[in-house]
Amino acid sequence: QVQLVESGGGLVQPGGSLRLSCAASGSIFRINVMGWYSQAPGKERELVATITSTGSTNYANFAKGRFTISRDNAGNTVYLQMDSLKPEDTAVYYCNANIRTTLVSRADYWGRGTQVTVSS
Repeated sequence: QVQLVESGGGLVQPGGSLRLSCAASGSIFRINVMGWYSQAPGKERELVATITSTGSTNYANFAKGRFTISRDNAGNTVYLQMDSLKPEDTAVYYCNANIRTTLVSRADYWGRGTQVTVSS
């Protein structure tokens, strides 16, 4: 069983910062790509940023220059530093990870999400 648990969401004023964390636990052989996705009310879930096991990163255009994704040395925790937040960043942020539980078994896993609200 694999679990992804997010933390760090909350209410912040425009221009402020938040740091999201997502820890993976359970029967993990290896974690490949980890990432963050956001879903605003009435909209589809969309990519925010991803990071590979070797540290290569990819960002959505709206996140470039404001958000930074990183992983801890063990590779089981992913972070999203969000700066210069805007009201349109308001969404539920979901952690995603592509995880091998055995040498031959690989699947995508999702966290339950953490709410980020940017408002004055």
